[in-house]
Amino acid sequence: MRLPAAILATTFLVTPSLAQSVSVPGTGDTSLTATPVAEFDEPWAMTFLPDGAMLVTEKPGNLQLVTQDGEMTEVSGVPEVAYGGQGGFGDVVLHPAFAENGVVYISYAEPGNDGTQGAAVARATFDASADEPALSGLEVVWRQEPKVTGNGHYSHRIAFGPDGMMFISSGDRQKLTPAQDMAQSLGKIIRLNDDGSVPADNPIQNQGELAKSFWSVGHRNVLGIAFDADGRLWDHEMGPRGGDELNLVEAGENYGWPEVSNGVHYDGRDIPDHSTNTEDFVAPVESWTPVISPAGFVIYSGEMFPDWQGSGLIGGLSALGLVRVTLGDDGGEVERFDMGARIREVEQGPDGAVWVLEDGPGGRLLKLTPESES
Repeated sequence: MRLPAAILATTFLVTPSLAQSVSVPGTGDTSLTATPVAEFDEPWAMTFLPDGAMLVTEKPGNLQLVTQDGEMTEVSGVPEVAYGGQGGFGDVVLHPAFAENGVVYISYAEPGNDGTQGAAVARATFDASADEPALSGLEVVWRQEPKVTGNGHYSHRIAFGPDGMMFISSGDRQKLTPAQDMAQSLGKIIRLNDDGSVPADNPIQNQGELAKSFWSVGHRNVLGIAFDADGRLWDHEMGPRGGDELNLVEAGENYGWPEVSNGVHYDGRDIPDHSTNTEDFVAPVESWTPVISPAGFVIYSGEMFPDWQGSGLIGGLSALGLVRVTLGDDGGEVERFDMGARIREVEQGPDGAVWVLEDGPGGRLLKLTPESES
């Protein structure tokens, strides 16, 4: 049974312990079954462990170990976070060799001096064998430079490439011009070795020491990065008023912010469109106006949704749903699902189900399966 959007939104407000699975129709031929599993305090990111359990971050500063049945245990050993606005606990990602070394990476807003703050990435060993799961040996391996005032646009998403290198999205911190400044790491995609050192083969070698860590420049607020099966890096990026972007991110390229954008400034000032300067800046593969406010990103490879293989799945905050995109020169949105809630995070489970986190206090973990599978 397909429910109207208004009824669906009301259904999703039912207490999670009592909520039933509901049907979520898409704009294409697919309908989903959404099954609530657990509830969190401002969840932000999640990752699956080899045994099928999940690590879930909560923005105020908590890390939870969660089973697929919704059983939850808090993980100790997390760092202090600068919580407020868009700041707090961010991403959580496993080392490519996690099964052997137990290393996880986390990102968070880190307090500085005189009211400043900035994104940081740390690695630690995760141990779930004791009575209380814990992180140990926490070591910061990257920090945004410089720390600045304000509490927006940290980005701090993490992804490992097929070459084992670590990529980090570093937002412009709502400061605009640093995205084009080679002496600041704001508004960049960063590429590092797994220990935080800078690879010798990064693309920018002649514009200062800090720039040697940059993979690409000219970004605004990148809340999703992922590699496809061909090893290409994709991101999505929040635009200003209009102009959210899906980008193929290539070595050494400039993606234009704040010199070009398909949106305008919040005060109404114009920004030249990408089409006005294709010589210096790379245009997005897809652009959204009205915006979807993209957050969370996975490139699907499972068997449960065979038609989705190779597609990108994006959480929509202002879109209140899940957005499916194809990737390639002619890529773009092909399908959307109205979830009736801001979707902060998207991940693929071990069996090919799609898992999403709702944003904000009381945000729920939902398992999405094809309607016929439930």
